[in-house]
Amino acid sequence: MSDMEKIFAPWRIEYLGKKKGGCIFCDALKGNDEENLVLLKGGKNFIVMNAYPYTNGHLMVAPLRHVTDIEELTDDERKEHLDMVIKAKSLLTALKPDSFNIGMNLGKAAGAGFGHIHTHVVPRWKGDTNFMPVIADTKVISEALKATYKKLEEQINK
Repeated sequence: MSDMEKIFAPWRIEYLGKKKGGCIFCDALKGNDEENLVLLKGGKNFIVMNAYPYTNGHLMVAPLRHVTDIEELTDDERKEHLDMVIKAKSLLTALKPDSFNIGMNLGKAAGAGFGHIHTHVVPRWKGDTNFMPVIADTKVISEALKATYKKLEEQINK
């Protein structure tokens, strides 16, 4: 046995065992918002936490309607979508990030894994990238999803 340090992430088994298919965004709108990590619903779009985040606080904004391309959005959906992206960025100030990555992946070759379009809002901190993704193909998330959800929920209610 090697001296390599092991990092246990038992919550990942849920992701690995999930059935493929269905739409994670449409499914997130069914049932309990907190359980499904839905932070805020607008008239046309909603903000949801990424259950398997790139970094702590990784949010996504998606239309309520299942839309596969930005050209399918109505004027009202587009306007509210950008407003919700701005709101998501504002909520994330509670985590005191240094910067943000905001963007969309459109199509499989661009990294889109779902047919439902969405915009990523990812808080970034100086030094948040380290050797783990390069050497161990592992990302370290520094806070539990539910704890982050509570912080962001408090920010909504301010």
